[in-house]
Amino acid sequence: MMITPWSEWDLDALCARLLLIGFDLDNTLANSKRPMSAAMAHRFSELTRRIDVAVITGGRYELVVSQILDVLEPTADLARLHLMPTSGTCYRRWKDGRWERVFSHDLNADQRARARASLERRAREQGLWVERVWGERIEDRGSQITFSVLGQQAPLEAKRSFDPDGTLKERLAAAVAVDLPDLKVHAGGYTSIDVAGQGIDKAFAVRELASITGVPVERMAFVGDRMEPGGNDYPAAQAGVRGVSVTCPADTLVLIDGLLERLPAPERSVRAGDR
Repeated sequence: MMITPWSEWDLDALCARLLLIGFDLDNTLANSKRPMSAAMAHRFSELTRRIDVAVITGGRYELVVSQILDVLEPTADLARLHLMPTSGTCYRRWKDGRWERVFSHDLNADQRARARASLERRAREQGLWVERVWGERIEDRGSQITFSVLGQQAPLEAKRSFDPDGTLKERLAAAVAVDLPDLKVHAGGYTSIDVAGQGIDKAFAVRELASITGVPVERMAFVGDRMEPGGNDYPAAQAGVRGVSVTCPADTLVLIDGLLERLPAPERSVRAGDR
């Protein structure tokens, strides 16, 4: 397993073997729940013309639309874009002028109800059902139930300062896992817990990408801000991709600039009408 900070990578060596690059979304491509900046949208759009690009995020598909798709430039090559929201439990590709769902591993009604009940009960027991929240506290994403201690729309500064070493989040995840032995419970973002089907995380997403695209995992890279053990991007590196650690979208912007300098320029333009 190889995880290296973005500034320490030999980009010439990386690009020489790279056939697909994946990105986390929040705090990697864009600030939490916010659209990509104009500068990022430009670089990201250009990157899709050079290489296959995957977005693997714990967020729901609607956030992928508002944070990425809605701000892409007309020149982006959508056919080379792989969208894997809710930690890879769902996979969409551009086909015949629309984003077609290739698969979605949805939880059934009983699993969703038990997940919601356990998350609330255990959070109350542990004093994590806090009085002030920003937005929805428990979100049903179909293939994933996500509990956010401070709410889905909490500001990044509040998230980072609430549980800096992850102790509270890990304790909550462990308690919920006892209630839901048939499901996978894991710490997600800074203050969130995700519940999905067994064996489904970003490692699962990477392996599915390799199987469907034919690109070996060792010829992929994944860029994320939570690449440390216990972070929600760490499983991607465990699957065998080259892990690239960033701290914020500004790091990712500089990284993509380096990739664009080294990856071959596209041979054709993608017209808006082709989208």
